[in-house]
Amino acid sequence: MEVLELLVVSLLFGLLALVVALATQGRGRWNKEPCSQQDDQKLNGAPLDKVSRKPKQQRYRKEKPQQHTFLHALLATALKGHSGNVTSMDFSSNGKYLATCADDRTIHIWSTKNFLQGQPHSVRVNVKLDHAILVRFSPDCRALITWLAYADTIRVFKMSKKEDGGSSFQPMAEDFPKKHKAPVINIGIAETGKFIMSVSSDTTIILWTLKGEVLHIINTNQMNNTYAVISPCSRFVASCGFTPDAKVWEVCFSKNGQFREVVRAFELKGHTAGIHSLAFSSDSCRMATVSKDGKWKLWATDVEYKYQQDPYVLLTGICNEAATMPCLLALSPDAQVLALANSNNVRLYNTKRGEEEEYFSKVHGECVAELTFDTTGRFLASCGDRVVRIFHNSTGQRAIVEEIRGLLKRATTDSTRQRLHQQLAQAQATLKSLGALKV
Repeated sequence: MEVLELLVVSLLFGLLALVVALATQGRGRWNKEPCSQQDDQKLNGAPLDKVSRKPKQQRYRKEKPQQHTFLHALLATALKGHSGNVTSMDFSSNGKYLATCADDRTIHIWSTKNFLQGQPHSVRVNVKLDHAILVRFSPDCRALITWLAYADTIRVFKMSKKEDGGSSFQPMAEDFPKKHKAPVINIGIAETGKFIMSVSSDTTIILWTLKGEVLHIINTNQMNNTYAVISPCSRFVASCGFTPDAKVWEVCFSKNGQFREVVRAFELKGHTAGIHSLAFSSDSCRMATVSKDGKWKLWATDVEYKYQQDPYVLLTGICNEAATMPCLLALSPDAQVLALANSNNVRLYNTKRGEEEEYFSKVHGECVAELTFDTTGRFLASCGDRVVRIFHNSTGQRAIVEEIRGLLKRATTDSTRQRLHQQLAQAQATLKSLGALKV
């Protein structure tokens, strides 16, 4: 029995010695010099470039959003200067500049004369500790009126001269006071420079002086507002919303320029559902609306409303997408072309016949944020992601050709016919250069 116990103890000591030896050998292997070139080829049967002896620390980089690409024969240029999504834009009244703002805390001012000369450059204006979601030019182009995202108020940037002879835009000392209780959906400034307008998504429109004093507050009584705008003649403010009628007010000033009152002028009655958006022509004699009833309308507004003459519909068109989703609208200065944007698609209609003439699919990587024509009617601009796209207004050029042909039929003198033939040839040549000669 004692012999058996001695044998078991011996075996245990032997196993313990074997374990210690193996551990010592393994530690020595790890502490050896780096492997030779031959041993570097394989480790446990696999190449070293595939089996790492030390785990590498992984670096995580924030992926940049993929740039949305869009190509079309009528695309004049793409303005690439913002690093964030462009939320608003505005052409100056003289047609020389385009202002754009984005959530990258910048405003860019572009020269329109460079639209057809390669990649246009811009002047940058920084918005400190905030960003503008709406931007509008003052009538003299020497100031920018913006609505700030976080401060929820209007900030005016005025142009100042630099020592090198250039110019820059600097913010005024104080922002406008906070008056709106709901998100602001649009701002504007009268071409006369007498007042500024802001409209919120409840039922409020506020008219301001240029110094930030409240002139008047309009309650639209439309349950909620979807849009409001100042007419180019500066006489009217028009709004639309949940109700099927668009409402127009006249802003009255005395002969010496003092504000007097705001009175109801007229209403646009004809839609059967709420109105998404509206716009004026450059002479304020035409208006356009688009509604949730899936229709758009062109209206004659050059009426004697003080004598109870109502605006009337000139044309009704179909836009089925407007019945199911929000829709943006832009009317060309001469009211010959209507542009509608649903999601990230844009359609152009001829307002003489109501026909869809152009369709731009997936213009932006996001929904179109704003849509506007330049003051000449040559270009249509859209924004919705980091790029502003500028299109040739081929539909407007076709309308010019059609109008000149109509004038030729009524011309009575040879000199008039000769002049119209020259204009027709020029308009047709422009269409041909765009590859859009369809008439």
